[in-house]
Amino acid sequence: MTNKRLAFAVTGSLMSIFFLIIVNYLTTPGEIWFLYPAFTLLQWPISLYFFSRGRIKDYSAVTSVLFILLLIWENGMHSPEHPWFLYPAFAIIWWPILMYAGRFAGTLAMAFIGSLSIIVSYGMLNFFISPQFPWAVFPAYAVLWWPLSIYFGLRKQWYGFSVWATIMSGLFFIVTNAITTMEIWAIYPLFAIVWWPLSMYYYRVKASRV
Repeated sequence: MTNKRLAFAVTGSLMSIFFLIIVNYLTTPGEIWFLYPAFTLLQWPISLYFFSRGRIKDYSAVTSVLFILLLIWENGMHSPEHPWFLYPAFAIIWWPILMYAGRFAGTLAMAFIGSLSIIVSYGMLNFFISPQFPWAVFPAYAVLWWPLSIYFGLRKQWYGFSVWATIMSGLFFIVTNAITTMEIWAIYPLFAIVWWPLSMYYYRVKASRV
């Protein structure tokens, strides 16, 4: 039964892609757009094949490779002067990495290794490909929440988490303020986020006195 479904999915997706190629050629031969729906259609037999065999990890790897190839083609066709496909590619490859990591994906060691590699990767992209603006601070700030949340979550130290998250966010806003404008605006979000650890501290003090 599964083989029949897979054969139907392969036949249906290939026929649909062939139809889209013909429509693309007849209507807009100067613009290749059939690849975008073709990528979606290919997910039908690919997902059916891997999911029916319980090979979810392999599915993530194959789909990631196809997606990156699509991005490379798009990059080469429309803006070959700037290899922008590297920006999403570094994020996409973490899907199969985390899938193959298994239980190790939820550990603090994986969080440190992953966040450090992502920060270094985007830092190098920022330095070598687009050094005009230090935009790497934004993905760095986002990915640092990964080890921070796991570290304090495993220890159930929610107050400590709020303190260090506030410090990290405060530094992020200060740096962002410094690299974007001469006007001082970081004080406004700093005033807001500092209430997070303060509220947790006074709630804990009040609860201990009851």
